[in-house]
Amino acid sequence: MHAISQVINPNKFSYMFSKRLFSICLIIITATEFLSAQNNTTVPDRLQAAQSVQMAGYTAEKLEASYQNRILAQNVNRLIEPFSKRTETSCWQSEFWGKWFTSAVLAYRYRPDPKLKTALDKAVAGLLQTQTPDGYIGNYADANHLQSWDIWGRKYCMLGLLAYYDITNDKKSLEAAKKVADHLIGELVVKEVKIVKMGNHRGMAASSVLEPITLLYNRTKEKRYLDFAKEIVAEWETVDGPQLITKSGVDVSSRFPKPQSWFGWEQGQKAYEMMSCYEGLLELYRITGNTLYKEAVERTWNNINEKEINIAGSGAAIECWFGGKALQTMPIAHYQETCVTATWIKLSQQLLRLTGDAKYADAIEQTYYNALWGAMKTDGSDWAKYSPLAGIRLEGDEQCNMGLNCCVASGPRGLFTLPLTAVMSGSDGLQINFFAAGKYHLQTPQQQEIDIIQRTDYPASGNIGVKISIAKNEKFTMHIRIPAWSQRNTVLVNGEAVTSVVSGKYIAINREWKTGDQIDVLLDMRGRIVHLGELPEHISIQRGPLVLARDIRLGDASVDEAAMPIVNKEGFIDLEPTGKTTKGIYLQFNAKFLLESHKEGGSKPVQLTLCDYASAGNTHDETSHFCVWIPQLYDVAKKK
Repeated sequence: MHAISQVINPNKFSYMFSKRLFSICLIIITATEFLSAQNNTTVPDRLQAAQSVQMAGYTAEKLEASYQNRILAQNVNRLIEPFSKRTETSCWQSEFWGKWFTSAVLAYRYRPDPKLKTALDKAVAGLLQTQTPDGYIGNYADANHLQSWDIWGRKYCMLGLLAYYDITNDKKSLEAAKKVADHLIGELVVKEVKIVKMGNHRGMAASSVLEPITLLYNRTKEKRYLDFAKEIVAEWETVDGPQLITKSGVDVSSRFPKPQSWFGWEQGQKAYEMMSCYEGLLELYRITGNTLYKEAVERTWNNINEKEINIAGSGAAIECWFGGKALQTMPIAHYQETCVTATWIKLSQQLLRLTGDAKYADAIEQTYYNALWGAMKTDGSDWAKYSPLAGIRLEGDEQCNMGLNCCVASGPRGLFTLPLTAVMSGSDGLQINFFAAGKYHLQTPQQQEIDIIQRTDYPASGNIGVKISIAKNEKFTMHIRIPAWSQRNTVLVNGEAVTSVVSGKYIAINREWKTGDQIDVLLDMRGRIVHLGELPEHISIQRGPLVLARDIRLGDASVDEAAMPIVNKEGFIDLEPTGKTTKGIYLQFNAKFLLESHKEGGSKPVQLTLCDYASAGNTHDETSHFCVWIPQLYDVAKKK
């Protein structure tokens, strides 16, 4: 990478690095060999989103609840108001417009309602009215530009404007995003400051602006944006930066010493901001083809998955990584922030469309049906800020006097990723990543229109029917994900069994497909028992992709007591649907357990009721107490 010192000329929107930054970057580039000169190659995604979808069933109900009661219900004028005042010195009001807007665009792509389009149009028009002549869109006072959450807020404004451009081809929104980027670049150069020294969390919040900068380059091909993107990554690897590439082989929970100020600049384990930076790094990889970028993200993703992500599919405490997977049976302060949950889904979605690897779809499914659904209020109007695995789930506090908080704004950004990625197209055929009832409209490798119709009540059952509708017969490969948790699987094509079905992989069915072809998938929905820890040992019960929990609303004894599951000869626990309906609870099952009898003769099995984790405690008040991890009795006679 070559940098040239040049005074910034805001009128021409030209950008080159300052001499001081160039010297630092050159040293780091030479020492690490991470950032060698690259041709502007484009790395295509393996998978492309469906063109449209009409969903049905329970998943569609969750989406519709959020669509009506969160997306359409938002007072957009309140989100725009801080941009007109520009008096802020420390808070993050400016993120809320972009978070809501990008959620709303995803919702609009899923179901293009004219009412929502009108809201999007007004939201962009209102925001653009606040842009200053020099290009700034933000809520910070002039003397406090670049500080605290200022650049973070500009990032979300650019993401929203670019998302609007993508669905409308509106040149005004693209030009506005360019002006925001040019103004930021100019301020950094004129003030001779490094972006990684701005704001909090070792500059991860500020430098996560990498994502919209790379997206802006993709849409304009104007070199200054690619130069700026490379500069950001170079600064990451300095002594002042978060070293997201050089430390990608280090546990995310221990990359830097524990800070004295938990939310200050020294905090290098901040989960949400770290993953946001890696999203931008993947976008830069798509532009440059630099495999070191992709490898850094993959190493970090694997570490998060292995060391941090809990049974419900999320993690982090007080918003930071802490090696939490091994500690998840404990009561943990401020556990499982919804911003982390949604961003984990978004990062995994990026890797899924880039690679097509089943492990990313497995991870998304685990998070989506458990941690994400669990954080959303049942009517879709609100989201919990933190979601424990035991106790109660409550609404988060309002932030920045904005009528909502960061997690209420973030939750739908994860929720609406699923519809157009459930079935995707690739160069050799189609790929079914997720099972959800509906009609998915795509194109085949020969550019034919095709509908994939899923009939299923998944995840209530593991029965999935897939029907093909296509004008002309065509030979291609249909890839269908077999979840890693499903040990016993059946796949039929027009009634004939398909062999070589492997858990945790996609089964590839290559044939000539025609209208009326039917694929049937039967997944293993037996109750699985997960053990964690030795002293004390805890167990959790899973059924399909769902984590189950005890909830005081179901009428059993204390949900915190020790209860030993009765397993069948195959090692599974028998789960019987209760046939009952309880308000706010999706699924519930009866199962047999042994309790401590406190008598020499022991006790007989008792029936306890379990429900899906997303429903457990989802009253957003203190009337519901729940528990995922069930403690086990310590039996000295059976211990070595």
